[in-house]
Amino acid sequence: MHSTTAPFTLESWKEGRTHERRAGFRGTTPEFGDIVLTAPLPRKTTPGSIVSEVRGPSIPTATFETRGIHTEAADLPTLNRSTLRVGDSQVYLERNRFGVTHRGRALHFRYGGDRYRLWAVNRKQFVLIREADDEDPGVTLTAKQSGLGAGRRLAVRTTGRAVAADIALVTLFAGVDRAPLTRGGAVRSALGRSTRLFAESQY
Repeated sequence: MHSTTAPFTLESWKEGRTHERRAGFRGTTPEFGDIVLTAPLPRKTTPGSIVSEVRGPSIPTATFETRGIHTEAADLPTLNRSTLRVGDSQVYLERNRFGVTHRGRALHFRYGGDRYRLWAVNRKQFVLIREADDEDPGVTLTAKQSGLGAGRRLAVRTTGRAVAADIALVTLFAGVDRAPLTRGGAVRSALGRSTRLFAESQY
């Protein structure tokens, strides 16, 4: 028998300065205890890349890493040239860059034998689905970011029974630049990075 996982909300946090700065969301969930998302990790600890990480005593540690020159102008890991790791496993990502709808541009991947899909509702909200199979009815997790500055929050609600990996993944993707999952967001993100790279090259 499957029951619904209780919704939870994580609060924003920040500490340190410049290359030692750490920030993200953290809080406690009813079923899985403490969760801390660091997005991104301090740059000096990840030379040549930008990495977000989620940890907790009852969930697998998960990281999302991006490498490349474009990371110089990125605040969060991007979907381009990225690597997702959950525990000791590397997870391969697929998406249709030319999809017309938000669901058509969804991210697809497999972990632990389960199929997942992630798509953007809008800039602040996204949906992660673990698809049903013969042994499990699957789950839908909807995450929404709200607020500004120190008052930012990440609220997650589920339909179905989530497992620890689901919680790690939905939290981790709050620390990823998901703009390419919408056509408008992909254009704005590319233009923004190009502008920042050009500006930095002038110094």
